[in-house]
Parts: sequence; structure tokens; C-alpha cells
Amino acid sequence: MLILKTLTLGPLHGYGIAQHIKQVSETVLSVEEGSLYPALQRLLLQGFVKAEWKQSETNRRARYYSLTPAGRKELGVQVSQFEETIAAIGRILQTT
Repeated sequence: MLILKTLTLGPLHGYGIAQHIKQVSETVLSVEEGSLYPALQRLLLQGFVKAEWKQSETNRRARYYSLTPAGRKELGVQVSQFEETIAAIGRILQTT
């Protein structure tokens, strides 16, 4: 969900995705390479993101990922499920 949400900003390479999540979460959340790239590969195979090779800001070749229409729809589904989960947890915390 966090990767898909980050890609609503536009095409980003893996490092840019990880940095955005870390920065916006004020370093509370950190996505390690060992988790990020397998997740991006799964999202690619599922058709939620597409990828293309481009030059990065540092003139290195990098794979840039962008959200597909199916990815945008999946993001909506995941956000709804997350909100339901948070609401359920909140109800449990209030009763104990």
C-alpha cells in the first residue's frame, strides 16, 4: 500500500520510493532493499506498476516504477481494508 501510494507522485526508482516513505513517516517507517525490490517485482507481475529503465539524477541507469490504472484501483482497495482494520483495532483498544 505504501509503495502504491508513493507512486501516485509519479515515476520513481526504488531508492526514491524508500526515501519518500522514510521522509514522510519522519523515519518511523523504513523499507529495506531486501523487502522493497521483491515487493516491486510482485506489483509488476500483478500489473499494478510498470517499469522502465531511465537515467537517474546521478546519471546512473535506474529502473523507474509508475502506477498503472489497475494499481490505482488496488490502492483504493488496500486503503479501504486498512481503514477497516484500524477502526477494528480502535474499537478493541477502547473496550479493554
